[in-house]
Amino acid sequence: MVKVGAVGYLNRPQAAVSPVVPWFTKTVTEHGTLPHCRNSPNTRLGHFKPAFARKGATTMNPSVPNLYLGIDVSKDWFDAYLLPTGQSWHVSTKLGELERWIKVLPAPICLAVLEATGGLEKQIAAALHQAGIPVAIVNPKRIHSFAEALDKKAITDSIAAQTIAQFALHLKPTPKPMSSTEQQNLNELMMRRSQLIDNLIAEQNRLDTVRCKSVKSSISKHLRWLQKQLKDIDELINQAIKNSPIWLANEQLLSSVPGVGNITARSLLAHMPELGSLSRRQVAALAGLAPHTRQSGKWKGKSFISGGRANVRKTLYMAALSASRYNPAIKLFYLHLLKQGKSPKMALTACMRKLLTMLNAIIRDQKSWSFANL
Repeated sequence: MVKVGAVGYLNRPQAAVSPVVPWFTKTVTEHGTLPHCRNSPNTRLGHFKPAFARKGATTMNPSVPNLYLGIDVSKDWFDAYLLPTGQSWHVSTKLGELERWIKVLPAPICLAVLEATGGLEKQIAAALHQAGIPVAIVNPKRIHSFAEALDKKAITDSIAAQTIAQFALHLKPTPKPMSSTEQQNLNELMMRRSQLIDNLIAEQNRLDTVRCKSVKSSISKHLRWLQKQLKDIDELINQAIKNSPIWLANEQLLSSVPGVGNITARSLLAHMPELGSLSRRQVAALAGLAPHTRQSGKWKGKSFISGGRANVRKTLYMAALSASRYNPAIKLFYLHLLKQGKSPKMALTACMRKLLTMLNAIIRDQKSWSFANL
C-alpha cells in the first residue's frame, strides 16, 4: 500500500509470495484532493482510464457482482477498504469531500459496514444511506473479536478498514434503515438531558464537601446554569413530543403502566424506536437483557446478560425498581422469584426484561395497560 498525498491511498492486491509494489506515485499538494486509482494489470480489462477521471463511471470492474465496503472512522478522516477489488481510500470527514468520494465509488456496493464510534460514524452512514448504499453499524467488540480470529495483531487505520471489509464480506450483518431527522433529534435531546443530570449530581456532591466560600459560590452558579439548561432541554423535548401525534399517543400508552413515568416513556421512544415491531426475544436481546447460557459437558454455569443498549437498561432499572413496588404484575413476579431463591439483583433484572416485553406488547397492540388483561 502506498499513501498518495494527504488524503489518498492506492494499493494493488497483495500476492502470496511477493510484497505489494505500487504502480505509480502521484503527489497531491492540495488538501482533500482524491487520488486516481487503477485496477491490477491481471484483470482482463487491462490498462484503462481511472474511474475517478471518468464521468458517469459506475464500477471499477463489471465482473464483480457484489462489493463490500469497510470503513474505519476517526474524528478528522476515515479509511475505507473495498472487497474483493482491494481498493482503499483515506478521506477527510468534511462534508464536501465525503460527498465527492461517494460519487466516485464503484458499484454495486451491496453493503457498507462501520463501527459504532460514539456518533462519529453518523454523518458518513447518513451520506451512504442517502446515496442508496445499505449500511450496517456494528459493535466494535464484534470487529475486534473477528480480528483476533484472523490473528491480526497490528492495528492501523488502514488495517482496521480492511478487517471491517472482511467482516462485511464473511458475516454480512443486517443493514438497518436510518432514523429520521426527528428521531435523531429526540435521541440527542434525551442524551443531553441525561448528561445534564449527571453533571448536576456531580456538582451537588462537590458542593456538599467543599469548604472554601469561593469554590462554593462557583459551584452554586454552575448548578443554577445547569438547572436552567435542563429546563430548556425539557421544553424542547415537550415540543418535539407534541409535534408528533405518534409519539404523543405512544407516550400515553407507555405511561399507563404503573412504574413507568413520562421520562421513562420518552427515553424508550428516543433510544428504542423499534419498540412494538419486534418479538419479545428480539426486544430483550436488543436491550441487552437476554440471558446468555454458559454450559459445557456436565458443567452448567450461571447465565449473564451482556451487550445491548446501556441507556435503555439504565432507564428500565429505575422503572423496574418502582414497578416492583407499585405495579401488581411486576410485584407478584418479583416476590415469586425471591421465593425461588433468586438474588434481589437477579430478580430485578428479570423484572426489567418482563417490563420491557410488556411495554413492547402495549405499543404493538396499541392498548393501554390493564392488570386484568395480563
